[in-house]
Amino acid sequence: MIKQSMIIILMGVSGSGKTTIGKLLAESLQWEFSDADAFHSPENVEKMRRGIPLSEADRIPWLQDLQTAIKHWLQENKNVVLACSALKDSYRQFLVFDSERIKLVYLKGSYELIQMRLQERSNHYMSEKLLNSQFYTLEEPFNTISMDVAQPPQVIVQNIKTALGV
Repeated sequence: MIKQSMIIILMGVSGSGKTTIGKLLAESLQWEFSDADAFHSPENVEKMRRGIPLSEADRIPWLQDLQTAIKHWLQENKNVVLACSALKDSYRQFLVFDSERIKLVYLKGSYELIQMRLQERSNHYMSEKLLNSQFYTLEEPFNTISMDVAQPPQVIVQNIKTALGV
């Protein structure tokens, strides 16, 4: 019997470690890694670079493209770790359309810790100015795996693997 593929979505605000943890997790599992930031239109990236929060209308095509990619990965039986903010419950419901094969992990951190990380980060379009809007938009998920991002990345990766049994 062929084992079904799995998609792990790492969600949280900008600066929570989605890309860092995602790459480490994917490498340790020998899975593919994808970053939802790569699915944003050039217009969305420019808005965020200028410190302008995205509207719902800005996000809809992005979410549709992400859902299409997830469906494609599942059809091709690919295991993928996806770093994606997925701040609202409605976004997560749209992306997690198969709860057996798509698992959500919430990377949770304090405002102060995330702010400090964003101030130290360079070469990223996501402005520290958008942190307030990220926390304002965030609808914390319930009944999902939650990881404290104050822990070292390797500890978080191991905890995710243990929680998911992968």
